[in-house]
Amino acid sequence: MKEAFFPAFLNSFFISFGVLIGGSLIGGMASFFTNQPPMTTIFRLSDSLRIWAVVAAIGGTFDTVYNFERGIFHGETRDIIKQILLILSALGGAQTGSLIITWLTQENISS
Repeated sequence: MKEAFFPAFLNSFFISFGVLIGGSLIGGMASFFTNQPPMTTIFRLSDSLRIWAVVAAIGGTFDTVYNFERGIFHGETRDIIKQILLILSALGGAQTGSLIITWLTQENISS
């Protein structure tokens, strides 16, 4: 059964957001337990988890590739537009999570 577009759009945003926030904070706890600077680790993890948050939000890559294929070869442009919007929603969730982590940690790392 296929999920309606708007709930999938919101799910994509919040899954990406949750993966980024949760992964960064839990990683920061691990760095605290291992005597490393937690705020710096949280900030660095938020940068490196961004792509994984997007991949987790869109449900892997095979469904997306299949929908793109169906849109291109079968002329269903509606599916291509939906997938692009879902990917943009996931990117927005990851960016929002990263922005919140940056605000919380107040890190300015140049490297």
